[in-house]
Order: sequence, then C-alpha cells, then structure tokens
Amino acid sequence: MTTPAHSLSCKEQLLSLLARTSFRLGQFTLSSGGTSDYYIDCRTTTLHAEGGRLTGHAVLELLEEHGIDAEAVGGLTMGADPIVSNVATASAWRALSHPEKPLLHGFLVRKTEKAHGTGRKVEGFCKAGARVVIVDDVCTTGGSTITALQSAKDAGMVVAAVVCLVERQEAGGRPAVEAAADGAPFFALFTAIDVRKEHVRQLDLNA
Repeated sequence: MTTPAHSLSCKEQLLSLLARTSFRLGQFTLSSGGTSDYYIDCRTTTLHAEGGRLTGHAVLELLEEHGIDAEAVGGLTMGADPIVSNVATASAWRALSHPEKPLLHGFLVRKTEKAHGTGRKVEGFCKAGARVVIVDDVCTTGGSTITALQSAKDAGMVVAAVVCLVERQEAGGRPAVEAAADGAPFFALFTAIDVRKEHVRQLDLNA
C-alpha cells in the first residue's frame, strides 16, 4: 500500500522527489574526474516548486533537531543558491506561527570576487562574528563546501554547522569538510545509498 504524501515528513517527501527527478543510473564522469554508475543533479529538485519548499523545511527541521543556533545560511553558487533561498524563506514562514524562533538570512559565495562595484565575494548577509550554516547540494570531494566555508570564515563569520542534501560517501569528502570546519558538525540529509534505494524502489513499483 502506498503511504499518502500528506502523512510523510518533509524529509521523506524530499527523498521521494530526489529519487524520481534527480537520480540517474548510467555511466557518468564527475567533476572530480572520477567515474560513477549514477549521477545526482539536486538542482532539478531544489529548483522544483514543491522540491524547493520541501528542501527549505527539511533543512530547517534538521537544524532544529540538532539544536543548531545560527543567524544565516549560505553556500557556494550555484548548487547552494536554491537551498539558501528556500531555507531562509522557510524560516520566515515558521516565524509567522512561532515568532520566538529566529529568522535565518541568506548569503551566497561567489567563485571569484566581483570585478566591479564592491568587489565582494560574499553576497547578502555578511556580519563578522555571526554564527552561520554552510549548505551544499551534493558532497563528493567536499571542495565546493570547503570553498564556501573558508570564505565565510575569511569574512569573520563563525561556522556553526555544515549541511549537504546528499553525501556520496566517497573521495574523502566528509573528512575534508570536517577538518576545514574546525569542529563544527557536518550533517547530510541523505546518503547516495538512500537516494539510490528509493529510486530502485520506485522503478520496481512502476514496473
């Protein structure tokens, strides 16, 4: 029997959507240069109208579950862009019914500094001493996450936690991120195994 969508948590609904829209089996070359028999493009989910809503609330619920106190959420453009926006918006919706709960503002980290205007690398929220959460869509080597993390620290912000939607559990990504995070916890909403299992389950149901 299929469980009604309205009875599933945001995290469970997000996993179902990721498996359906973002996961592909085949032969792929990764940005790290390695090869894989699967590929996950989280942006097809995080930029999906319902997927974006679920992403924002699932990340927010994860932070609440672990008692992470922060003023803002940010990450490296462009994989983190929709995650940042949706988490910030989710915090505003939450504050409507729970005004005692803090808003999480957003910031984006450019891959290179602007060549004009202020020349900033961090766009949006940027306050020295503020506790922030670094987010990313997929963690493989951890390179993009570490770039955003280091940029936040260079701007004087304090990294309270790191969150990725999907951890591939390969190429030393988690250890590298944890080493750069100076003790801040690293959380993954899902592993690639979780998404793969759900993808295969859906294929079997539709066979």
